[in-house]
Amino acid sequence: MDAALEEIDFLARSTHRVGVLEGLTDGARERRDLAAATGASTPTMSRILADFEDRRWIARDGPTYCLTSLGEFVAERFLELREAMEIEHKLRDVWQWLPREMEGFSVDLFTDAVVSYPGPGYPYEPIERLTHLIEGTTRMRGFDSIVFKSINNEAVCQAVLDGMELEYVYSPTALEQTLAWNPERVMEAASCDHCTVLVHDDLPDRSRCGLGVVDDRAGICCHDAETGALTAIIDTDALAAREWAISTFERVRDEARPVESQAFETLVSSDRQR
Repeated sequence: MDAALEEIDFLARSTHRVGVLEGLTDGARERRDLAAATGASTPTMSRILADFEDRRWIARDGPTYCLTSLGEFVAERFLELREAMEIEHKLRDVWQWLPREMEGFSVDLFTDAVVSYPGPGYPYEPIERLTHLIEGTTRMRGFDSIVFKSINNEAVCQAVLDGMELEYVYSPTALEQTLAWNPERVMEAASCDHCTVLVHDDLPDRSRCGLGVVDDRAGICCHDAETGALTAIIDTDALAAREWAISTFERVRDEARPVESQAFETLVSSDRQR
């Protein structure tokens, strides 16, 4: 095995070693404090500290141990790798639906995301999560080319009628199909002064996902490209993610065109004649 991989394996196969390395990133610690924090026995802790000293990762000053500059380098890189793998594990099942065309997207933005994904025998978790986000906000912005389940459309309409500010960009097809769901209900909500509906002919990642921003969270709605089914909701309250989502939405909004009331009436009339 490559020497570098051996060192990674040396750390990765012992939670006690990782715990000691992580504990020392916060500053010098005594042996007993490290043992208490990691749950390692006295013999185990002695071996770990000896191994780390042999590698020049730590230095001893009386009863305390601290990371050397080399140890800080190892700790930073190893813990970054661990964090990356934790993110990968969380997003593995939805990776294929994440944005590819939305400028500036990075999985790092969604490190602490809540991933709502259909579980065995219960496919409704993403739908319920989306409804929860809609019902819990005073303002919603976003874009999507997919029509959600009727329960989500109803949640949006009711929230707007209750005072939620909505600014949303649809694809032409999504707008037509949303109107077809319940023309009167959609028109009632769209006529509110705090509801702005726009249409965009070429939304980014239109067959893969949409984007939403609520009061304190940003979310990605993932779709199956063939069926259009909602496959997952990924949302986070990370400030960087929300700032990225807002800037992405604003770029799309600036390219979109507003749907005037007359256009709504034309679409509704066209739908009724079918």
